[in-house]
Amino acid sequence: MKTKRPRRLRTRGSSAKSAGRRRFITPEDLLRFRLVSDPQVSPDGSDIVFVVKHVGQKNEYVSNLWMAPTDGGEPSQFTNGSKDSHPRWSPEGDRIAFLCGRDKHKPQIYTISAEGGEAVALTQLPQGSISTFRWSPDGRMIALSFRRHDAQWTETAKKDRQEKGLSDPPRVIDDWWYRLDGDGYFDAQRYQLYLVDTTTGKHRKIYTKDTLGFFSFDFSPDSKKLAITTNQDRKAMIRPWTDQIIILNVATNKIKKVPDLPLGPKDAVAWSPDGRFLAYASREGKDSTYSTENLELWVCDPIKGNPKSLTAREDHCLMAAPMSDTAEVDFAAHLLWSSNSRRIYMQLGWHGESHLASVPRRGGRINFHTTGPRVYSLGNLSQDGRTMAMIVGSVTALDEVCVADLTGHDATIRAVTNLNRKLLGELELSKPTSRWVKAADGTKIQLWVMLPPRRSHRRKHPAALEIHGGPHAQYGVGFFHEFQVLVAAGYVIFFSNPRGSKGYGRDHCAAIRGSWGGADWIDIQTVIEFMKRQPFVNAQRMGVMGGSYGGYMTNWAIGHTQEFAAAITDRCVSNLHSMFGTSDFTEAPDRYWPGNSWDRPESLWERSPLKHLGNAKTPTLIIHSEGDLRCNIEQAEQVFTALKLRNVPTRFVRYPRSTSHGFSRAGPPDLRLHRLHQILSWWKKYL
Repeated sequence: MKTKRPRRLRTRGSSAKSAGRRRFITPEDLLRFRLVSDPQVSPDGSDIVFVVKHVGQKNEYVSNLWMAPTDGGEPSQFTNGSKDSHPRWSPEGDRIAFLCGRDKHKPQIYTISAEGGEAVALTQLPQGSISTFRWSPDGRMIALSFRRHDAQWTETAKKDRQEKGLSDPPRVIDDWWYRLDGDGYFDAQRYQLYLVDTTTGKHRKIYTKDTLGFFSFDFSPDSKKLAITTNQDRKAMIRPWTDQIIILNVATNKIKKVPDLPLGPKDAVAWSPDGRFLAYASREGKDSTYSTENLELWVCDPIKGNPKSLTAREDHCLMAAPMSDTAEVDFAAHLLWSSNSRRIYMQLGWHGESHLASVPRRGGRINFHTTGPRVYSLGNLSQDGRTMAMIVGSVTALDEVCVADLTGHDATIRAVTNLNRKLLGELELSKPTSRWVKAADGTKIQLWVMLPPRRSHRRKHPAALEIHGGPHAQYGVGFFHEFQVLVAAGYVIFFSNPRGSKGYGRDHCAAIRGSWGGADWIDIQTVIEFMKRQPFVNAQRMGVMGGSYGGYMTNWAIGHTQEFAAAITDRCVSNLHSMFGTSDFTEAPDRYWPGNSWDRPESLWERSPLKHLGNAKTPTLIIHSEGDLRCNIEQAEQVFTALKLRNVPTRFVRYPRSTSHGFSRAGPPDLRLHRLHQILSWWKKYL
């Protein structure tokens, strides 16, 4: 992993326009995307390190660290390990620690000089997985979240069984938390907290009592303590409100609980630079962090407690994430203290956008530091608090690395990379138009319209309505490859944020709690009527499509209307009754959904699209992954069987067990291309 320090060259001006006419985007352009993530500015603010991911030569994703000066020089590749990620600067700025996953079963933390050179393995962990890590402020330790593989499921054990002709062992499950979509089956193993000596690489386990292995942590400024959000309840899966914050003494492993914190989920803990306060994401109540209720920013004293919500008076949620298919959906809260401990920065989603905002530590109004149709994603802050690393993207631009200068009220944003300049310079992309419509009960719904490039103004076009997943997320103004591919093929694309979506306040989101197919369906019907009224839409050739909850609503639509000429339901929900117990997350009875699955299933069945598929006549393409642990493939199988029995034209595309619920964003490149071509083929046939 030898590297060279990037030379400080001045960037060229805006890219030259492509010679000749630009072309339309295709599914295969996915193979040319360079996707940036996890930007980290150096302590002195002079350089920024980040991850670049692209599709390699063997149908795999290659990720490496890149480096760029923040003053306008050219970025350059910094490591060449092919599976490098999660870069973090040492407090002195002389080293960078990162995750190296060349051996996917045995990832390690490596360190490399900030001047470049050979990367060296710091840890020698057994087979397992690393979730995240942090440097101590004195640079002597790294705290990391690590989960060891079960001894029966290590690569060594698997090879030994193969050599002896033995079967894979059964999984003996005692706890309901034993699998997670995209992560697979981990049985009784949990992430635990370790400390690593940054000189010797020796590690020791310091905290093992979190029931699920979901915890956040941060060092105190003097490096002597760790604040940890944790849940030690044996029924933590259905009792997220029993989260607490503990303070762990690094030298003695003694633990003290932060007192007087209200019941509710807690996450993203961050210690103030002056050591006097903790910031964290929370809310009062029995829901988990993912909820119809707003997730708020709180502060407390690490010794006395004295908790206070800084955002409760304003109708914003720290988990209002816009969705895209060029990045994993990030539902986590992002909190950063100013260097003087007087202000806390956060990332807030609103009306399809995502912005940098902040609030005074003593309380007050939320200040937005960015504006406009962009998705701003936070990285970290320089030591003086003046330079922030971030990712910025838009509907016509893939995400790029930027820095924000925070010397005034408004952040001044400067681009650091333009890695997709050549590709985007070749393409003629569609820029959506935002519109608002009013439902029958007066609710205002935001939607967007994307028209085909170089469309004919004299003809009507086929159209498709895209419905987002979640449902408590939002569509927005990020780059969406699938949308651009469809408009390039001649379809008008509509997408919206009906009730149930985040980014429009608590009431808008909570309107469908326990009653999918209610207020959300009213809003979707309003969008359908809007589509039919557009002079450029052929109302006889409209389609509907969506994934996850969007698949649920697609199933619901074809059971309740004949407006659509065809449908595509992807990784769907069809039967809320049978979904009980088949998903990776367990819902307690009478919390989100009324009733239960054994003796009070009436509400679950009433809200299940399967109940209404006897009315369906719409030709439907079903897409699902056999490895989906969020929405089990039996959900799609029931739709397929019901539609086939009803003589509805139906195709079922089953992707292999190696794919998961997030397949459309992070699945194998060849299968992602196959999926996009299946979608194009279905629309071509029926629209």
